[in-house]
Amino acid sequence: MSLILYLHGFASSSKSHKALQTRAYFQQHHPDIELLVPDLPYIPTEALAEISQLLAGRVPTAVIGSSLGGFLATWLAEQHACRACLINPAVAPYRLLRQHLGRYFHPVRQCHYEVSEQAITVLQQLEPSTLAKPSNYLVLLQSGDEVLDYRQALQFYQHCQLEVQQGGDHSYQNYEQQLPSIVRFCLQAQEFRTQQVMYRP
Repeated sequence: MSLILYLHGFASSSKSHKALQTRAYFQQHHPDIELLVPDLPYIPTEALAEISQLLAGRVPTAVIGSSLGGFLATWLAEQHACRACLINPAVAPYRLLRQHLGRYFHPVRQCHYEVSEQAITVLQQLEPSTLAKPSNYLVLLQSGDEVLDYRQALQFYQHCQLEVQQGGDHSYQNYEQQLPSIVRFCLQAQEFRTQQVMYRP
């Protein structure tokens, strides 16, 4: 059975709109695929430890990650040599999070997390300098992202399969319409074309 992880972003949860859309799509169209949508701690070391426990030694077929979840998905894809689909992924998230240190409440886990300088250091250590196999990545960006500068992801993932939509926002508008192509990428071997970028109005 194929195994796919969905990783939500910072200060989000399994109850986010995209997470619920992903779960509903898989239940309706791919009930044979095991989809895991964990509620991650807001501390990166704890999040990765829980993902490791959840996988229990298994290698995921693919990882879908949004925002900071896209950063973690990249780390997992590099570790497991699996595919990853990233939605408005955070690049060098430690730069942004340094402006948002403090205490956060997880709405599903019902507990608080303290985001400290230590967490920032861990994120810096997790950042890959290069991607071992760019063809493992499908990166979906919207230029209207008000939280992250999409051009950073465009640069870092430049040799991956990229799709850039003009406008939109950080939540990635019309995400549900992308799910069929996301699943196809996760499950099927596709011919890689260097710097394949599609611009949609």
